[in-house]
Amino acid sequence: MLDDIQAAIPLGFFLSFMIGPVFFVLLETSATKGFRAALIFNIGVIIADIVFITIAYFSSFQLLQNLSNQPGLYVFGGVILLIYGIITFKKKQVKLRDEDVKVTSGDYVSLFIKGFLLNFINIGVLVFWLGIIIIVGPSLDNNSDRIIIFFTAVIAAYFITDLIKIILAKQLRRKLTPKRIFLVKKALGIVLIICGLVLITKGFLPKDKLNIQDGIEMIREVE
Repeated sequence: MLDDIQAAIPLGFFLSFMIGPVFFVLLETSATKGFRAALIFNIGVIIADIVFITIAYFSSFQLLQNLSNQPGLYVFGGVILLIYGIITFKKKQVKLRDEDVKVTSGDYVSLFIKGFLLNFINIGVLVFWLGIIIIVGPSLDNNSDRIIIFFTAVIAAYFITDLIKIILAKQLRRKLTPKRIFLVKKALGIVLIICGLVLITKGFLPKDKLNIQDGIEMIREVE
């Protein structure tokens, strides 16, 4: 069991620093809205990951094949990210006062939903978890208890690393002027737009270039 946990921790740490829309939104939320808001947003992200892992565990190869044959899922997720990025990019600069950064209970609910959906609409995350299960499953003897322990450790390491990121980003708040916040939101919008375009592009790639299973097999051969 300890060996499984030790193998999972580096993966969780790596996941926390994967550059994507969630990474930047988490840092922006912490810097502009505070620790608790970023924590709630991150919990939403984690819940989406847990849902993906559960789906991946029970679907495995069959779902991989379905995803390969339905690239429209990439287009759908990409369009949503693209629209959200455009909206974020076009937001106007607002004056920053103390009350502007206060977050209500209703805001916490919306932040949780935002974190969940921002992660959930990215079909690439599901593909990633499918690949991880297919790769590590045999090394864990396909034992359900060992797999649960492994992914629990991954999520725990991921979450703890995100907490450190949130705390560090929160320290930036005192240095954030309205203009800097405006520029951060512009940059965030650009990141979301790029991520959306990447997903849309994947959806239009020929099937032979979107063969996920072959990619997984290549990873296994390297190992």
